[in-house]
Amino acid sequence: MKRKLSLLMALCMIATLITACVGDGKPAGQTGGAPVKLVIAARGGSHVDAINSVKATFETENNCTIEVLGLEAADLKQKVSLDSQNKVGAYDLAMADDPWMPELYEANLFANLTKLGYKADTDFVKASLAIGMHPYGNGDIYSLPFAGNVQLFFYNQKLFEDNKFEIPDSWEGALEIAKAINGKDGKVGYVIRGQQGNPIVSDYLPVLWAYGGNVFDDNWNVIVDSQEAKDALKMYMDLLANGANYEKNDIVAAVSDGKAAMSLGWPSWYISGETASAAYAPIPGKALKSSKQNSTGMIGNWMMGVTANSANKELAMKFLIYATSAEAQKTAVEFGGVPTRASVFTDSKLLEKYPYFTAIHEGTENSVIRPRTPKWTDVETAYGAELSSAISGTKSIDQALADAKTAIEAIMKK
Repeated sequence: MKRKLSLLMALCMIATLITACVGDGKPAGQTGGAPVKLVIAARGGSHVDAINSVKATFETENNCTIEVLGLEAADLKQKVSLDSQNKVGAYDLAMADDPWMPELYEANLFANLTKLGYKADTDFVKASLAIGMHPYGNGDIYSLPFAGNVQLFFYNQKLFEDNKFEIPDSWEGALEIAKAINGKDGKVGYVIRGQQGNPIVSDYLPVLWAYGGNVFDDNWNVIVDSQEAKDALKMYMDLLANGANYEKNDIVAAVSDGKAAMSLGWPSWYISGETASAAYAPIPGKALKSSKQNSTGMIGNWMMGVTANSANKELAMKFLIYATSAEAQKTAVEFGGVPTRASVFTDSKLLEKYPYFTAIHEGTENSVIRPRTPKWTDVETAYGAELSSAISGTKSIDQALADAKTAIEAIMKK
């Protein structure tokens, strides 16, 4: 009988110890048990490479595994939006493009990092950190800037040097260069990214901003048909007349190979290192050489947040903080990562290898944000359709912009 009691007591003690180890609400991967699996829904391409380049150390130190799913932008947004409706999500972290953020906040897709204990890190470039806040710029933090994209002027250095061209500070100057290059030895003067929706809107807005125009005024009145907008679209079409309309990959190939002189581009598309043939500079901020200077660099950081329905929020936030740390960003740049921290942008060793970091840093600090409305995706779709109608010649500039205004006003009234 005593043996049975002793055996029973021993079993009870073992059970108590097991409960103490895994019954405290913490993920098993942080307590020496079976590894926890974190799943990240990421934008495909270099962003996946950047995450994979830094995850191994975290996995070892936190007894977890990290699976990174690389998705095209539209597919990524759709999948994370649908998954947010589940009680427990399939993804623990998700990436999101900057203009999606107001819509995702409204849908409660991301967990509130501030309420989870996160405090703002002042090493992040202020304009980048602001994107992850709701309300924008001064609210709680819901996501952190993972990739520091800001749109810049993208040009072939050899073509500019051979022709003794200076980097233009006005669109009038850019057009003069395009006219001088286009057709010469089969070269293209200027390349637009004129596909419907996000591509053409993102490509056209910096020109519109240089002319002093915008999509909305300060009171959210639609002003896409202003005189400034008409002049900007005329300039955009003149650039196309002295160039070509390519998709992203063809833009990178044409400019880097010297088949095209210039375009607008995002640093995540092309690494401009010491021996690179193409380089980045600020986007022209003036309409004409005599015009006043405006901010034109479109910020487009890729953010990353912990999903609100993740079963592993604390561990996911720990990885998010690690993956956006200065240490991780210095590693990730070797795999196509673009920094979001001032200390990484200004690191002397990195600047020797990637001198274009200075242009990204300055461009981000002086960047322009797209309208902060959860309806931006629909606005962009309607706006892009009308801009495409104008450049294809199916509508006049006046008619296309008037129709864009009508369509956007209808969207905003819904």
